[in-house]
Amino acid sequence: MDAPDRLRALPSWLLSEAARRGHTLVTEGFASEGLRKPHFTVLVALSEIGPASQAELGRRLWIDRKNMVAVIDDLEAAGLVERTPDEKDRRRNAVRLTRAGRAALKRLNARADAAQDALLAALSEDERRELERLLALVISRSD
Repeated sequence: MDAPDRLRALPSWLLSEAARRGHTLVTEGFASEGLRKPHFTVLVALSEIGPASQAELGRRLWIDRKNMVAVIDDLEAAGLVERTPDEKDRRRNAVRLTRAGRAALKRLNARADAAQDALLAALSEDERRELERLLALVISRSD
């Protein structure tokens, strides 16, 4: 790392650099599946919360409406999600995972885990858990 000492002393710079490296590793892993991080994010959300409207997904995941439509269109074209009438409000569609979507998510989770392992390879298991704990603390106090 050829960054100036002053930058390497800033936690915000270190976090940004770690995030950049993590983003690169995850992006490369997902690219082999023909997908990107927003696709993964939507698949994870649907897996955890169940069927949801595009608008609800966008609000929960901080994805702009136009971008959300494109992400859902991509996932639907790949057979990973389907739009069906919402059982609670027939005027809306609900997006739900397909069997292929669950299988793709399983593969993407493995790729995400491999990217985390590569990013944190210099850390012991205890150090990794401590880093995760501290980052969660920083995030929770930033809201």
